[in-house]
Amino acid sequence: MVRKPTLDFLKTEAASGMVLGLAAVTALVVANSPLAAGYFGWLKSEHILQVGPLVLQLTISEWIKEGLMAIFFLVVGLEIKYEILKGELSDPRKLATPVLAAVGGMVVPAAVYLAVSVSLNGPHGGWPIPLATDIAFALAVFAVAARGLPSSLRVFLLTLAIVDDLGAIALIAVLFSDGVDWVPLAWVAGLLVAGGWFARGRRVPAPFWVLGFGLVWYLTVLAGLSTSLTAVAFALIVPVANRTEDDQSPLQEAMHDLHPYVAWLVLPLFAFAKAGVSFAGLSLEQALAPLVLSIALGLFLGKQIGVFGAAWLASALKIGRPPTGATWLELYGVSLLCGVGFTMSLFVGLLAFPGAIDSPAQVEVKLGVLGGSLLSALAGGAVLALAARRRKILAGACADTHTG
Repeated sequence: MVRKPTLDFLKTEAASGMVLGLAAVTALVVANSPLAAGYFGWLKSEHILQVGPLVLQLTISEWIKEGLMAIFFLVVGLEIKYEILKGELSDPRKLATPVLAAVGGMVVPAAVYLAVSVSLNGPHGGWPIPLATDIAFALAVFAVAARGLPSSLRVFLLTLAIVDDLGAIALIAVLFSDGVDWVPLAWVAGLLVAGGWFARGRRVPAPFWVLGFGLVWYLTVLAGLSTSLTAVAFALIVPVANRTEDDQSPLQEAMHDLHPYVAWLVLPLFAFAKAGVSFAGLSLEQALAPLVLSIALGLFLGKQIGVFGAAWLASALKIGRPPTGATWLELYGVSLLCGVGFTMSLFVGLLAFPGAIDSPAQVEVKLGVLGGSLLSALAGGAVLALAARRRKILAGACADTHTG
């Protein structure tokens, strides 16, 4: 039986964050090597998928963005459903501080982005880019730097990231789903309703779930809707209750089975495909372009101010409480880590500024996301390492006092 899915997520995400970092660095090296032409040519090459009468032709970049990332959002949806019904999000009293912190971590980065963009005459349409937190990278840095710190900080970070994912998905639905073809979308809605009804109280074999998700995904692409939305919607119809015949939860099984593929394959491949920025001909003017600075400052400054400020306000107003056993310095370190946007920010950047992967706008999006995420990771890691060392010293001093 699959148990403690949240803990499984934490362990896998923390370790796979290292692989994500390696994939991103590899993409940067390849994009600035003699292999650059082949790298960008591979991403732009078109490939056809044909299953019987169903035919779909997309570039490698599109297959990764709309195909593999749909599996990522399916797992996110499964995680969100489980946490709301069974996990940390099921107790409203535990929700207040991380939820308000997540809201602050979305509002303030958007405000910082717009303030910088307006002052520098930059494009305003990228304000959703610095709103999301990359849980894999953030947890990887936390695992390295925060040894000995309360586990409540880790749960706080995970809960906040889940709410961030919900916010990002909602924004994708509202802002980036124009030109929808309603006929295939109606079929998607019908299949989801039928699947949800049929799954109630019945054991649905795994191949039918796979077939159903594939069909819903295909129709979503034809409809012109972001596959992230229907992936999350599909997750909501997967039963969370244990089956009577074997006492196992289909939702937990799906999370357990899919998450390693997402952590070790989907996200690293997305990072390799999207983090490659060619610095050839890159001028200081482009590196400090309004779009770059707006995104980077939105992630680095906006996230830490929004998350930490909202958490402090929730505590001051007695609406919520800080993580159990954690200090404000430790919570500030976690707030800094929330500025690691990376994969989610890159994904939203592709939607906000559609075009070729090596277009000027996409280069500036990547520079801004990488810069802001790197600053947040380094600063957050340093603060948490300092806090962990400080806690260790205090614990040693207390031990000496008791011994004396």
